[in-house]
Amino acid sequence: MTEAQQRGFDEGWPLWGIDYTPELLDFDALFGAAGERVLEIGFGMGQSLVDMAAERPATQYLGVEVHRPGVGRLLHGALERDLNNIRVMCHDAVEVLENCIAPGSLQRVQIFFPDPWHKKRHNKRRLIQPEFTELLVSRLSPGGVLHLATDWEPYAEHMLEVLNAASSLENCASDGTYVPRPQERPLTKFELRGQRLGHGVWDLLYRRSSEA
Repeated sequence: MTEAQQRGFDEGWPLWGIDYTPELLDFDALFGAAGERVLEIGFGMGQSLVDMAAERPATQYLGVEVHRPGVGRLLHGALERDLNNIRVMCHDAVEVLENCIAPGSLQRVQIFFPDPWHKKRHNKRRLIQPEFTELLVSRLSPGGVLHLATDWEPYAEHMLEVLNAASSLENCASDGTYVPRPQERPLTKFELRGQRLGHGVWDLLYRRSSEA
Protein backbone atom coordinates (compact mmCIF):
# COMPACT_ATOMS: atom_id res chain seq x y z
CA MET A 1 0.00 0.00 0.00
CA THR A 2 1.06 3.57 -0.52
CA GLU A 3 1.63 5.76 2.51
CA ALA A 4 -1.75 7.46 1.99
CA GLN A 5 -3.55 4.14 1.61
CA GLN A 6 -1.93 2.77 4.75
CA ARG A 7 -2.81 5.91 6.68
CA GLY A 8 -6.39 5.70 5.41
CA PHE A 9 -6.60 2.08 6.53
CA ASP A 10 -5.03 2.73 9.93
CA GLU A 11 -7.19 5.77 10.70
CA GLY A 12 -10.39 4.84 8.86
CA TRP A 13 -10.82 1.16 9.68
CA PRO A 14 -11.51 1.72 13.41
CA LEU A 15 -14.23 4.20 12.39
CA TRP A 16 -15.90 2.50 9.43
CA GLY A 17 -14.36 -0.95 8.96
CA ILE A 18 -16.37 -4.08 9.76
CA ASP A 19 -14.46 -7.23 10.64
CA TYR A 20 -16.09 -10.25 9.04
CA THR A 21 -18.02 -12.60 11.26
CA PRO A 22 -20.72 -14.97 9.89
CA GLU A 23 -23.68 -13.17 11.45
CA LEU A 24 -26.25 -10.71 10.14
CA LEU A 25 -25.38 -7.02 10.13
CA ASP A 26 -27.65 -4.58 11.94
CA PHE A 27 -27.64 -1.66 9.49
CA ASP A 28 -29.59 0.68 11.76
CA ALA A 29 -27.03 0.13 14.52
CA LEU A 30 -24.08 0.43 12.13
CA PHE A 31 -25.21 3.78 10.75
CA GLY A 32 -27.11 5.07 13.76
CA ALA A 33 -30.34 5.53 11.81
CA ALA A 34 -32.64 3.92 9.28
CA GLY A 35 -32.12 4.77 5.62
CA GLU A 36 -31.73 3.54 2.07
CA ARG A 37 -29.16 0.73 1.99
CA VAL A 38 -26.76 0.30 -0.91
CA LEU A 39 -24.23 -2.51 -1.29
CA GLU A 40 -21.31 -2.07 -3.69
CA ILE A 41 -19.27 -5.18 -4.49
CA GLY A 42 -15.71 -4.74 -5.72
CA PHE A 43 -15.31 -0.96 -5.45
CA GLY A 44 -11.68 -1.00 -6.63
CA MET A 45 -9.97 2.17 -5.43
CA GLY A 46 -13.32 3.50 -4.25
CA GLN A 47 -13.40 6.94 -5.86
CA SER A 48 -16.89 6.58 -7.35
CA LEU A 49 -18.23 5.17 -4.07
CA VAL A 50 -16.79 8.13 -2.15
CA ASP A 51 -18.35 10.52 -4.70
CA MET A 52 -21.75 8.86 -4.39
CA ALA A 53 -21.65 8.90 -0.59
CA ALA A 54 -20.71 12.59 -0.58
CA GLU A 55 -23.56 13.37 -2.98
CA ARG A 56 -26.16 11.41 -0.96
CA PRO A 57 -25.38 11.77 2.74
CA ALA A 58 -28.70 10.23 3.82
CA THR A 59 -27.98 6.98 1.95
CA GLN A 60 -26.11 4.16 3.71
CA TYR A 61 -23.31 2.58 1.64
CA LEU A 62 -21.65 -0.73 2.45
CA GLY A 63 -18.61 -1.43 0.27
CA VAL A 64 -17.09 -4.92 -0.02
CA GLU A 65 -13.61 -5.30 -1.52
CA VAL A 66 -10.86 -7.91 -1.04
CA HIS A 67 -8.01 -5.65 -2.25
CA ARG A 68 -6.54 -3.97 0.84
CA PRO A 69 -4.91 -1.04 -1.02
CA GLY A 70 -8.32 -0.22 -2.47
CA VAL A 71 -9.89 -0.35 0.97
CA GLY A 72 -7.15 1.96 2.24
CA ARG A 73 -7.72 4.38 -0.62
CA LEU A 74 -11.48 4.43 -0.03
CA LEU A 75 -11.02 5.08 3.67
CA HIS A 76 -8.50 7.82 2.91
CA GLY A 77 -11.06 9.49 0.65
CA ALA A 78 -13.81 9.15 3.25
CA LEU A 79 -11.57 10.76 5.86
CA GLU A 80 -10.66 13.63 3.55
CA ARG A 81 -14.32 14.37 2.88
CA ASP A 82 -15.51 13.66 6.43
CA LEU A 83 -18.07 11.07 5.35
CA ASN A 84 -19.99 9.02 7.88
CA ASN A 85 -22.34 7.11 5.57
CA ILE A 86 -19.82 4.50 4.32
CA ARG A 87 -18.99 1.20 5.99
CA VAL A 88 -16.41 -1.22 4.59
CA MET A 89 -15.72 -4.96 4.66
CA CYS A 90 -12.52 -6.51 3.32
CA HIS A 91 -13.78 -10.00 2.61
CA ASP A 92 -15.21 -12.33 -0.03
CA ALA A 93 -18.52 -10.94 -1.33
CA VAL A 94 -20.28 -14.31 -1.56
CA GLU A 95 -19.68 -15.07 2.12
CA VAL A 96 -20.76 -11.55 3.08
CA LEU A 97 -24.00 -11.91 1.11
CA GLU A 98 -24.73 -15.39 2.43
CA ASN A 99 -23.93 -14.75 6.09
CA CYS A 100 -24.11 -11.02 6.81
CA ILE A 101 -26.91 -9.56 4.67
CA ALA A 102 -30.50 -10.41 5.58
CA PRO A 103 -32.83 -11.38 2.72
CA GLY A 104 -34.78 -8.41 1.37
CA SER A 105 -32.73 -5.86 3.32
CA LEU A 106 -31.06 -3.88 0.51
CA GLN A 107 -32.56 -1.23 -1.75
CA ARG A 108 -29.71 -1.28 -4.24
CA VAL A 109 -26.77 -3.48 -5.23
CA GLN A 110 -24.12 -2.13 -7.59
CA ILE A 111 -21.18 -3.87 -9.26
CA PHE A 112 -19.10 -1.67 -11.52
CA PHE A 113 -16.38 -2.97 -13.85
CA PRO A 114 -15.87 -6.45 -12.38
CA ASP A 115 -13.01 -8.51 -13.79
CA PRO A 116 -14.22 -9.70 -17.22
CA TRP A 117 -11.90 -12.73 -17.39
CA HIS A 118 -11.28 -12.16 -21.10
CA LYS A 119 -10.03 -15.64 -22.03
CA LYS A 120 -12.80 -18.08 -22.88
CA ARG A 121 -11.42 -20.78 -20.62
CA HIS A 122 -11.67 -18.34 -17.69
CA ASN A 123 -15.24 -17.18 -18.40
CA LYS A 124 -16.56 -19.46 -15.66
CA ARG A 125 -14.69 -17.32 -13.13
CA ARG A 126 -16.83 -14.29 -13.93
CA LEU A 127 -18.74 -13.02 -10.91
CA ILE A 128 -22.06 -12.63 -12.70
CA GLN A 129 -23.42 -16.16 -13.01
CA PRO A 130 -26.99 -17.47 -12.51
CA GLU A 131 -26.44 -18.78 -8.98
CA PHE A 132 -24.73 -15.61 -7.79
CA THR A 133 -27.45 -13.48 -9.42
CA GLU A 134 -30.14 -15.36 -7.49
CA LEU A 135 -28.21 -14.67 -4.28
CA LEU A 136 -28.02 -10.96 -5.13
CA VAL A 137 -31.73 -10.78 -5.92
CA SER A 138 -32.67 -12.52 -2.67
CA ARG A 139 -30.97 -9.72 -0.70
CA LEU A 140 -32.87 -6.96 -2.53
CA SER A 141 -36.15 -5.68 -1.19
CA PRO A 142 -39.11 -5.84 -3.61
CA GLY A 143 -38.60 -2.98 -6.05
CA GLY A 144 -34.88 -2.88 -5.21
CA VAL A 145 -32.39 -2.13 -7.98
CA LEU A 146 -29.44 -4.10 -9.33
CA HIS A 147 -26.99 -1.93 -11.32
CA LEU A 148 -24.06 -3.41 -13.23
CA ALA A 149 -21.54 -1.75 -15.55
CA THR A 150 -18.71 -3.08 -17.70
CA ASP A 151 -16.40 -1.79 -20.41
CA TRP A 152 -15.98 -5.25 -21.99
CA GLU A 153 -18.75 -5.91 -24.53
CA PRO A 154 -18.61 -9.74 -24.42
CA TYR A 155 -19.07 -9.56 -20.64
CA ALA A 156 -21.94 -7.11 -21.09
CA GLU A 157 -23.62 -9.62 -23.39
CA HIS A 158 -23.02 -12.38 -20.84
CA MET A 159 -24.49 -10.22 -18.05
CA LEU A 160 -27.51 -9.41 -20.18
CA GLU A 161 -28.18 -13.09 -20.88
CA VAL A 162 -27.85 -14.09 -17.22
CA LEU A 163 -29.95 -11.24 -15.82
CA ASN A 164 -32.68 -11.44 -18.46
CA ALA A 165 -33.07 -15.11 -17.56
CA ALA A 166 -33.69 -14.29 -13.87
CA SER A 167 -37.48 -14.50 -13.46
CA SER A 168 -37.57 -12.15 -10.47
CA LEU A 169 -35.74 -9.31 -12.27
CA GLU A 170 -37.25 -6.73 -14.61
CA ASN A 171 -34.95 -5.01 -17.11
CA CYS A 172 -35.36 -1.22 -16.81
CA ALA A 173 -34.19 -0.65 -20.39
CA SER A 174 -37.07 0.07 -22.73
CA ASP A 175 -35.61 -2.28 -25.35
CA GLY A 176 -34.63 -4.99 -22.88
CA THR A 177 -30.89 -4.39 -23.24
CA TYR A 178 -28.73 -1.58 -21.78
CA VAL A 179 -29.48 1.84 -20.30
CA PRO A 180 -27.58 5.13 -20.62
CA ARG A 181 -25.28 5.75 -17.66
CA PRO A 182 -27.57 6.62 -14.73
CA GLN A 183 -26.77 10.00 -13.22
CA GLU A 184 -26.00 8.46 -9.84
CA ARG A 185 -23.03 6.50 -11.22
CA PRO A 186 -20.08 8.94 -11.37
CA LEU A 187 -17.66 8.83 -14.27
CA THR A 188 -14.27 7.51 -13.18
CA LYS A 189 -10.91 8.75 -14.51
CA PHE A 190 -10.45 5.30 -16.04
CA GLU A 191 -13.80 5.58 -17.83
CA LEU A 192 -13.13 9.10 -19.08
CA ARG A 193 -9.80 7.97 -20.49
CA GLY A 194 -11.54 5.06 -22.18
CA GLN A 195 -14.13 7.37 -23.72
CA ARG A 196 -11.38 9.50 -25.24
CA LEU A 197 -9.99 6.32 -26.81
CA GLY A 198 -13.40 5.38 -28.15
CA HIS A 199 -14.10 2.57 -25.70
CA GLY A 200 -17.69 1.77 -24.83
CA VAL A 201 -19.32 1.23 -21.43
CA TRP A 202 -22.49 -0.80 -20.91
CA ASP A 203 -24.83 -0.16 -17.96
CA LEU A 204 -27.43 -2.74 -16.97
CA LEU A 205 -30.24 -1.72 -14.64
CA TYR A 206 -32.75 -4.19 -13.22
CA ARG A 207 -35.50 -4.00 -10.63
CA ARG A 208 -36.62 -6.83 -8.39
CA SER A 209 -40.26 -7.54 -9.12
CA SER A 210 -42.64 -6.80 -6.28
CA GLU A 211 -44.08 -10.32 -6.49
CA ALA A 212 -40.69 -11.99 -5.94
